[in-house]
Amino acid sequence: MQVLLETAALSDKELGGYLRRKGLHEATLTQWRASVTGALSRPQPKVKKSRGQKEAEKRVRKLERELKRKNAALAETAALLVLQKKVQEIWGDGDDDTSGKNG
Repeated sequence: MQVLLETAALSDKELGGYLRRKGLHEATLTQWRASVTGALSRPQPKVKKSRGQKEAEKRVRKLERELKRKNAALAETAALLVLQKKVQEIWGDGDDDTSGKNG
């Protein structure tokens, strides 16, 4: 890995000198790169989750659903308050001097 990291940014001329100093062949370096690339591209095996992790994920999903529901209720309440304010601006407070049926 160290050799791959050190040679990643080298030009062809620099790479040749590096490989000579280390006593390596370019074919070896190419094989190492292919091995690392192959290993990194393979899907990783799924790790079995513990019971605690499953319960925690279930709780997170439940809390996310509850948060979404509460956010929707908050948005609805805010919209109703805005509408109420607009109605009061258009029709007034409703506290006028007229008397109702009861007198």
